[in-house]
Amino acid sequence: MTATLFIGTVVTMDERLPRAGAVLVDAGRILAVGDPDALRRTAPEEVETVELGASVLMPGLIEPHGHPTSSAVVLSDAVVDIRPVIMTDAAEVMRAIRGAIAARPGGAVLSGWDPLLQRGLEDPTRETLDELAGDVPLLILHNSGHSAFFNTAAAELAGINRTTPDPAGASFARDSDGELTGVAYEIAAVFAVAGPLLGAAFADLGALVDAELRRANAVGVTTLGDLSWDPAQAPAVAAARTKREFTARIRAYEMSHPGGSGSVSLVNGDDMIRQVGVKTWADGSPWVGNIATSFPYLSNDTTRSMGLAPGHRGTANFTEAEITEISLAYAAEGWQLACHAHGDRAIDSVLNAWEQVIRELDLSDHRFRLEHVGAMTAVQCARAAALGVTVSVFVDHVYYWGDVLVNELLGEPGRRWADAQSAFAAGIRATFHNDGAVTPLEPFRNMSVAMTRLSRAGTPLDGAAGVSLDSALRAHTINAAWQLRSDDHLGSIEAGKYADLIVVDRDPHAVSPAELAETRVLATYLAGELVYEAP
Repeated sequence: MTATLFIGTVVTMDERLPRAGAVLVDAGRILAVGDPDALRRTAPEEVETVELGASVLMPGLIEPHGHPTSSAVVLSDAVVDIRPVIMTDAAEVMRAIRGAIAARPGGAVLSGWDPLLQRGLEDPTRETLDELAGDVPLLILHNSGHSAFFNTAAAELAGINRTTPDPAGASFARDSDGELTGVAYEIAAVFAVAGPLLGAAFADLGALVDAELRRANAVGVTTLGDLSWDPAQAPAVAAARTKREFTARIRAYEMSHPGGSGSVSLVNGDDMIRQVGVKTWADGSPWVGNIATSFPYLSNDTTRSMGLAPGHRGTANFTEAEITEISLAYAAEGWQLACHAHGDRAIDSVLNAWEQVIRELDLSDHRFRLEHVGAMTAVQCARAAALGVTVSVFVDHVYYWGDVLVNELLGEPGRRWADAQSAFAAGIRATFHNDGAVTPLEPFRNMSVAMTRLSRAGTPLDGAAGVSLDSALRAHTINAAWQLRSDDHLGSIEAGKYADLIVVDRDPHAVSPAELAETRVLATYLAGELVYEAP
């Protein structure tokens, strides 16, 4: 491997040396950061020099809350993509569904159903899907990933009927007679229906993961958290690595189970793929209505179409006692905990549970993570900071669903949705994410949205303040590395760390937030090796 000397503008994310003029890389690591003339003198004789010109060198970006192994399947040819970022018209969505049924008589899976953004769609029932698909097994995943619609043929294929018990923290909707209505809520129930339909895709998981990681490289991402890691898939991923070089790192969080235990040793994997934690879902999705809030949803045509009664507040997937029990079991083994929690009541329950766990186990530097935190308040941020709890904020909700949040779902509480600034102000090392396939992987847009809090229509969600540029940059670099327990070797351009680097077409410090969102990645390096180059 030839040494490489990058010359030009460098944004390091190292507080001791925020900007530099050169970086020397050799054997996959950063050897030195500093002045171009000094590094030229110390560089090996055989060194490739990269003149950056008007472009800028930065650390590789980190997606702290992704789902690369499941997104690899959802974004593959095995699933028809009907997400609102692809299709906004209800008629187009229905044409795609009918086309999939006709083209896939063995079973059709589609992903991205979202009546809030695809106006005119009405959530289907088992009966309407039976009429539409007949004997063809059909599963339609909601864009949130927290629910799915299925017909009788899909239920029969999965062996699910009226006597099937609900998985822990999930459920199959039933009518007053106990019959399945054709809706699965939460990950365990969705996976139960989807598994048999996607078996062939999971058989080729390694190649699909490789493709997903390369998609990440194209937007500058070199490390992803996998917050729905299934240990059963680990052998397929490991086998794939013997055939190909993966181009991004994975930090995995195994899905928790009541009474469960970590499936691997705390010391596992390597710096490419390693399990670092365990994930729980305290509540669900705002777009489905199953988040636990202290405030009600609005009562209007939109919420009625979602099946929400006046004054609806949503419920949690687990009681506080259950969250405590689950958290205590895994934390006692030494695992980092991550918990999905959107509603403020759900967040209170998790903080209550974790306060007890931290006290009982006398934990420090545990880096427990709250995920998404749409309705988290400034008071809750302060409490989390005092407990040493960190947060990863789904700020892209503001961009895609901001107007819906305020005008149709939540009213005034929607204006402060995804309040990242309160987290930073409390001293939390917060991060941003795109949550797998829910929104496109677009870290620079996340940074922009967190700063401006503008929806796609240009509406300001002014119930919370925007963050600084430095906070935004840290959220997808050094803070994200810290959350993933990898800040000793990733997240900034410092001597000794891996040379996971990106070249971008503009200096983040020299452009407006709107221009920052349009940043183009020109090249991505993993351990000094070029893994992506823009056409």
